[in-house]
Amino acid sequence: MKSQWDCLLENLGAWEGSFTRLSPVGEVLEDVPSIVSFTGLNNNQTMRQIVRLAPANQPINEKVLEYSSLGRNILLFDNGAFSQGSIQFAPFSEFGAELGLIHDDRRLRLVQLFDKQGKLTGLTLIREKLSGSETPERPPLQVEDLIGEWKGEAITIYPDWRSPDSYRTGLKIWKDSDRLHQELNFGRTITTSARIEGSSLKFDSGIQVLLLPDGASSNCPVEIQLRQPFVLEVGWLLQPNLRQRLIRSYSAKGEWISLTLVTEYKIDS
Repeated sequence: MKSQWDCLLENLGAWEGSFTRLSPVGEVLEDVPSIVSFTGLNNNQTMRQIVRLAPANQPINEKVLEYSSLGRNILLFDNGAFSQGSIQFAPFSEFGAELGLIHDDRRLRLVQLFDKQGKLTGLTLIREKLSGSETPERPPLQVEDLIGEWKGEAITIYPDWRSPDSYRTGLKIWKDSDRLHQELNFGRTITTSARIEGSSLKFDSGIQVLLLPDGASSNCPVEIQLRQPFVLEVGWLLQPNLRQRLIRSYSAKGEWISLTLVTEYKIDS
């Protein structure tokens, strides 16, 4: 793998889009036009990041950051995909993370936030394209887009800098009346079932998957349970038969333990 700093440089450029604030059940609350730019300084040894938000009927909000190193709360992949956020879940503390995917001249980012009781309080979906790009946004994700058999490759990286792990994945998804079933295989097999409620999938385990604009999906607990491992995940349907998922995993102790990027292809619809 490249150095973490070189992975960050995959995000250079001006990214135009919007920050869409969503309720815990996926209702759009606010959509704010945005430009986020990354400029390399000092022969790319320093990064200047400018976040410019233009809310309706309000002054433009601009934040300028400069940094030459990365914190312990972020990890990146070779293509520039990344996640940053809380490294520890603990009672009575606010908690959350951002998950970012990048493909050609578009980025998709999702922020998932939880209150001091561990309950999901809201999401922010950020859809961006490089300045000057004409690549259109993908359609909103539908249940039917997920049905079929998916084969993929996963790479897992770790905050403690141990060697990455690479492995194959398999995922079968099928629908039965108002329920969606999935069988996930990554060395072991996990079968789960969800109730379909419009653009929301309610899993029996307390996990909620929201189907979102631009082919995106949000996967996280509705409420984080103490002493139970959990994951925060974003998915992105890039083409009808190509999907990426980014998964930030936490242990039963609430510790951030890994970040996994899955690239999967549908082989049967």
